[in-house]
Amino acid sequence: MPFRIALSGLDAASTDLQVTGHNIANAATNGFKESRAEFSDIYASSVSDVSTTASGRGVRVTRVAQQFGQGNIDFTANNLDLAINGEGFFVLEDSSGNVSYTRAGAYSADREGYVVDHSESRLQVFLPDGTGGFNTGSTADLQLPLLSGSPSATSTVTTSLNLDPTTTAIPAATGFNPAQPATYDNATSTTVYDSLGVAHTMTMYYREHPTTANSWLVFSTVLDTDGTTVLPLDPTTGATTAAPASAGYPAAVVTFDTSGALVPSVGSVDANGDVAYNAEAITGAAALSLTFDYSDTTQYGSAFAVNDLTQNGYAPGRLSGVDIDNTGVVFARFTNGQSDPLGMVALAKFNNQQGLRQLGDTSWAETFESGDVQMGQPGSSSLGLIQSGGLENSNVDIAEQLVNLITAQRNFQANAQVITTADTITQTVINIR
Repeated sequence: MPFRIALSGLDAASTDLQVTGHNIANAATNGFKESRAEFSDIYASSVSDVSTTASGRGVRVTRVAQQFGQGNIDFTANNLDLAINGEGFFVLEDSSGNVSYTRAGAYSADREGYVVDHSESRLQVFLPDGTGGFNTGSTADLQLPLLSGSPSATSTVTTSLNLDPTTTAIPAATGFNPAQPATYDNATSTTVYDSLGVAHTMTMYYREHPTTANSWLVFSTVLDTDGTTVLPLDPTTGATTAAPASAGYPAAVVTFDTSGALVPSVGSVDANGDVAYNAEAITGAAALSLTFDYSDTTQYGSAFAVNDLTQNGYAPGRLSGVDIDNTGVVFARFTNGQSDPLGMVALAKFNNQQGLRQLGDTSWAETFESGDVQMGQPGSSSLGLIQSGGLENSNVDIAEQLVNLITAQRNFQANAQVITTADTITQTVINIR
């Protein structure tokens, strides 16, 4: 019997050595979680046995339990390197549809733009729902755009400026001509974009109304695709001309009160302080329709000044980078200054992490013992936050494992000594005459 007890001790110590060696071997493996060998004693008894005199039958390994404690996070220069600061697992799906879960976040883009790990399994995200949120009811592969970012035609121009009320009005008989600076008081320009993303220079000319106090005529033009043909913009309402010689250049009328503030619902300005322009044909593109926001424009006793002049269109752009915030939202940055959300990194958790089945490659699979997977967004429902440009280190403590190694070695030696002692006793019994 001592031989069997000692053999069980040798087996247990050997398992402990294997687990400790495995931990030490993976001390530098990203996302690795150390394991711990757990043991229990063995007693063989029957109805007639007395427990106070039972000597026991040795030891057995009850389980090798993984320790899912947080590992340290090292920062890298790759935005696609991800680490979870807190609970949760990244969700991956391979080409066969098999789903796995991991804490290792070393990702890159494949030839098709999909974000994958070293085994080509694709990172799963919640896709945008079109309303500024994300569809957390299902996941999809994260794919970076390979094509240029789509252009957007200008629809709104925000204009904040001051018009000088001390300007001497140009006589009505002098018709407006954009090529003749003497026919207007001030001008300013900006770039607008058509439906193809082609840039056009748009110019606004300001001329004090020749007969109406505190009113101004605003002539607006845009250059066609050839860069030379001047296309006059036609206000939707309240259009007028400075004089018969201005035919072909309709003007919007903006009016100010005696305190210098814009007066809405007068002239070409609507109740919101906007001036709308009819669609203007652009060669090769959709007609350009613009709304000018003049609500912050003033007529104070100072020189003409442009305080703000912005528009909401943009040209096509190439992908220049990827940003991922701590809530897991993935943004694609383009060379035209735009950024689009591609998805939100999906995280998974389980009621019993110890019940997960190890697959190797620092990944796990769901089992009956682990409970059903619970998907959520980073930072919610006890799930951790995402650190972009970082990798979670193994949570193995080398010093602790070396101590465990010595302990397991001593246990093995002690059990081997039990076998030696038992053998000596057996020899003594055999030699009795």
